[in-house]
Amino acid sequence: MSDSLIQSAAILGSGSFGMALAKLLAPRLGSIVLIGRDQETVRAIHEEHRNPHYLSGISLPDHVTASTSAGDAAAHGLVIFAVPTSATRAMAHALAAAKLSETTTLLSCAKGIEKSTGDRMSQILREVFPLNPIAVLSGPNHAEEIAAGMATCAVIGSDDHALAVKLQELFTLPHFRSYTSDDLAGIEFGGAVKNVYAIAAGMAHGLGLGDNAVAALVTRALAEMTRLGIALGGRLETFSGLSGMGDLIVTCFSEHSRNHRVGLALGSGKSLEEAVASLGMVAEGVPNTLSIHEAARRMNVRTPIIDAVFSILYEGKSVPLAMKELLTRDPRPEHS
Repeated sequence: MSDSLIQSAAILGSGSFGMALAKLLAPRLGSIVLIGRDQETVRAIHEEHRNPHYLSGISLPDHVTASTSAGDAAAHGLVIFAVPTSATRAMAHALAAAKLSETTTLLSCAKGIEKSTGDRMSQILREVFPLNPIAVLSGPNHAEEIAAGMATCAVIGSDDHALAVKLQELFTLPHFRSYTSDDLAGIEFGGAVKNVYAIAAGMAHGLGLGDNAVAALVTRALAEMTRLGIALGGRLETFSGLSGMGDLIVTCFSEHSRNHRVGLALGSGKSLEEAVASLGMVAEGVPNTLSIHEAARRMNVRTPIIDAVFSILYEGKSVPLAMKELLTRDPRPEHS
């Protein structure tokens, strides 16, 4: 990995998280380009240094530019994937077509697994870019607070320790602290599964079940996440860390959580279509529920909370009935 990694970066995705990362890294890098799809949004970022649709109150410095061409990412030593999970594979192929150097570092910030394959984002990147350095970033990282300069922690995962440390240096600022790990599977599955539990917590809040019930649900969600995550190749300690418990807590309780807001709307009586439409943004937990439910069944892991959310989103079960069934299951020991 060359020194150019810490000199410039391309961020794929001009939404909330892409904007937040550009704001975060601007003091550390001499050049940043945001790659987006919408020409009007890209024009506004490039000329006015603002995004009219996402984090519109955030102003970016002059050395942050924008483009609609994935090819403009090829000149940078670091390429950050800040697109939804459903767009990661297509964006990777677009980047590959731009003849990306094999020395360019790829950093995935998407939280989810691919619907059709069950692949983690780093696995998709490794398939398309077999020789490039690859890492992931995850944790309780709401874009709104990162962009506002509020205190945040994250974990950077890579099977290359030197790469993880290099990225840790880049992502260490007075208000942003990062840690390293080599457990990519645990980090990525934790970041994906918590989206499903955020929908469940939102539904519980929407039903008015109370703080005791929501706290119990989130606690049991952590146990379920850990059980499934270990079966899928993650390590126990990862799920008690930033990409497990940390991300679970913030996503299940924060007003910024898109998945919690979807669950809240469902619990308040809205249909899934109405809940998603009112959000106006991607809620990764909706497609994640399908892919993660499939993974749980494939591994034969007991996941009653995931099953309940799946039954609501994809089988038409009512929220009150699914929650009642979840609470009235047969008694069992807590740690089993």
